[in-house]
Amino acid sequence: MKLTGTTLVLTGIIVILAVALIGTLIFVSNQPKPDRGIEPIVQIEEMEPDSSKWGVNFPNQYSTLQKTESNNTRTTFGGSEKFSKLEQDPRLLDLFAGYGFSLEYNEDRGHLNSLTDVRAIKRVNEKTPGTCYSCKSSDNPRLWTEMGMAEFDKTLFKDLGKDINEPIGCANCHEANTMRLIVTNPALEEALKAQGKDWRTFTRQEMRTVVCANCHVEYYFAGDGKYLTYPWADGTDIDSIAKYYAELGFNDWEHPQSGAAMIKMQHPEYELFTADSTHYKAGVACADCHMPYTRDGSAKFSTHDVHSPLLNAETACGACHTDVGYVTSRVATIQQQVRGTMDSSEDAIIAAIKAIEAAAATPEVNADLLAEARDMHREAQLRWDFIAAENSMGFHNPEEALRILAAATDLARQAQLKAVQAAGTPTIIQTSSQ
Repeated sequence: MKLTGTTLVLTGIIVILAVALIGTLIFVSNQPKPDRGIEPIVQIEEMEPDSSKWGVNFPNQYSTLQKTESNNTRTTFGGSEKFSKLEQDPRLLDLFAGYGFSLEYNEDRGHLNSLTDVRAIKRVNEKTPGTCYSCKSSDNPRLWTEMGMAEFDKTLFKDLGKDINEPIGCANCHEANTMRLIVTNPALEEALKAQGKDWRTFTRQEMRTVVCANCHVEYYFAGDGKYLTYPWADGTDIDSIAKYYAELGFNDWEHPQSGAAMIKMQHPEYELFTADSTHYKAGVACADCHMPYTRDGSAKFSTHDVHSPLLNAETACGACHTDVGYVTSRVATIQQQVRGTMDSSEDAIIAAIKAIEAAAATPEVNADLLAEARDMHREAQLRWDFIAAENSMGFHNPEEALRILAAATDLARQAQLKAVQAAGTPTIIQTSSQ
């Protein structure tokens, strides 16, 4: 078959295109792999504590982080305005009698106030361990690496503070230059490892919650060295934590009125949220609500102006919910219900304290029954405090919060009844109420 001129031309074009395509593919395959993300303007030293240096490369994140120094806005049940919880609820003076939290107990302010506030609190004294700096400074990752956590913790607060200058910042959550979210607190690393978990295998979305557990958790100081420890060996729910403390025989202080060996809960946001809450099961991360994505021109970034989502609900809630007004009204309803239930728990615990105190003063009191009443006081109060110390007024997990507070109230009333049994007379209730 003879080739026409048109056929020859088309064949030539195909050959030329094929050669060009092959040449392009060879050229592309030989190019170095591109770096994803923003190319660093400056190289950041590993564990650099000064967040302003990171801010050269990430100005939007840094400029919003700076807002946490002055974003002191109060919400109905919290926020970041500094106010005295003891003045707001004087019952706390009875609940924390004999412990530092009866001296001063304030609402937390934003991240950049972490050093200022911890150094000013009346609970700090000459014997305060360095462990109390664990969640307060971006100097910590460097110091933990250089000193080891055991040495860091047993160093006195007043001495360790000489090497701590920066508040919470970039180095607490990020790896320098890659900006990868990482676990920096050795106590969290140890707690996860004990559960057979390796955070390095977690997805980025999972890490947007896990990095918050560097600080926003329940913890205690173990041994004479005050070693920072998470009570997660039996699980992260409140009942497992209570079991852990009971088996360990640990207590923070002895209540001067009831004589019970007490536990002070810290800020277990991570534990409550991850206890199968609705948002957690839906794959929502802490940062989705508290550090929502926003825009500066064409740049999209996660704001580091960390605060209550109620203060920017259109952005924080509106990313998933179309009716933001309905959502915020539901939040208000839930928090009011939790607050009311919490009040009932507080009243029941204080009634138990007074009954136990009166029973202890009764001649020939049954020591075994009195000991049971004291154990119930401890168990009731640590459950109430698990919700009271958690900074969402129960919204992070409403069902679990109400369940825990109901258990606290029940245990407190049982403690009151046990005190009556120990005294052998119901008149102690009248005596204790006077």
